[in-house]
Amino acid sequence: MDKLLHISGSPHVHSGESVKKIMWSVVLSLMPALLVSIYYFGLPVIILTLVSVGCCVLFEYLIQRFMLHQKPTIDDGSAVVTGLLLAFNVPSNLPVWIMVVGALVAIGIAKMPFGGLGHNPFNPALVARVTLLIAFPVQMTTWPVPTPIWGFADAVTGPTTLGLIKEGGDPTQIPTYANMLLGQMGGSFGEVSAIALLIGAGFLLWKRIITWHIPVAFMATAFVVAAIFHMVNPEIYVNPFIHLLAGGLILGACFMATDMVTSPTSPWGMIVFGCGCGLLTIIIRLFGAYPEGVSFSILLMNAVVPLINKGFKPKQFADR
Repeated sequence: MDKLLHISGSPHVHSGESVKKIMWSVVLSLMPALLVSIYYFGLPVIILTLVSVGCCVLFEYLIQRFMLHQKPTIDDGSAVVTGLLLAFNVPSNLPVWIMVVGALVAIGIAKMPFGGLGHNPFNPALVARVTLLIAFPVQMTTWPVPTPIWGFADAVTGPTTLGLIKEGGDPTQIPTYANMLLGQMGGSFGEVSAIALLIGAGFLLWKRIITWHIPVAFMATAFVVAAIFHMVNPEIYVNPFIHLLAGGLILGACFMATDMVTSPTSPWGMIVFGCGCGLLTIIIRLFGAYPEGVSFSILLMNAVVPLINKGFKPKQFADR
């Protein structure tokens, strides 16, 4: 019995990379966006990020050690990634105790009950984000105005770009493309800078931790669908570049939809998954109750990943 071979959860990919190396590479790729967030929103970003990461690691340790009676695996970095992504999806003025609740949902509900890393069907950070949005809608939709260089902006709030569009606000208040690229706009603090997120995504592509299939399919589909609506009625539907740069589309497409555990394994399956995410994101943004649709679209597509994997099975070695 001591010689039993224990096989980890799927997907099984032949690679020189380990789970620990992959997770800490993802952490490194998120640092540009975190630094930009600190620049614009100051100390609250550091506090919320530390609380989120610390609580995710702590809850995973306690559940494994005292409830599942397993050897803790917090050194693999997966709980740190979950904590970072959860923090990236909240406003910088969120009360700390709500951040603790979000970490408990991510680890204690969305991850560990299914068996931990490699078994969860839904992205834990997104499950927590949507739970907080439904449970604490006011706190999760109160956006501080970015004030560069340690500006404590949580006393001054304003709408996000997507919220302004949804409410039919003054079009002149929509940030410029330059501001959206750099991060000078309201929103969840980890999603505001498109350039910082793309730098991190480029690093993951270079390291071959992710492939182009999901991010490109996600963003291209969202862009095309938004462009069609814009061409039909440009007075109601905004330029597709705004949809691409505002909100959490780049963050979701590059860092959360690409989660190895909750996304398809084959290239064509990834493309179908990304296209579905992009389509649902724009539909929810334009016709749903919330101005943002990235989290909901990814979770909905997570639910159909088993069907996508079944429909797009890679060829067996004997068939090649």
